[in-house]
Amino acid sequence: QVQLVESGGGSVQAGGSLRLSCAASGRTFMSREMAWFRQAPGKEREFVAGTVWIGSSGYRGYQTDSVKGRFTVSRSDAKNTLYLQMDSLKSEDTAVYYCAARLGRSDSGRPSYSVDEYDYWGQGTQVSVSS
Repeated sequence: QVQLVESGGGSVQAGGSLRLSCAASGRTFMSREMAWFRQAPGKEREFVAGTVWIGSSGYRGYQTDSVKGRFTVSRSDAKNTLYLQMDSLKSEDTAVYYCAARLGRSDSGRPSYSVDEYDYWGQGTQVSVSS
């Protein structure tokens, strides 16, 4: 049984930092796309950051424009874990953050931004940023 388990969420003041982790079990996602999404109250789930396999060089990370320069996505195949380092947090970053993984691969060389493309999801972890 495949499981994605997020951890690291919490409450911080604006300008603070958090590091989210997503531990996968049940299968390896080596070379597969993994991503972070978030969902704020009353809003749709949106892509935040993700990784794609680029061959012998490993993975390339991508972030949505609203978090570029503040969030960094990374992963460890040895630990089957995806990370999201979040710095300079803003109140608008408040949301439930979800980890996702998919078995397919994008032809574009970028991770899919669509929730429908992902096969596995974690239960989510709350991030609350107060101003």
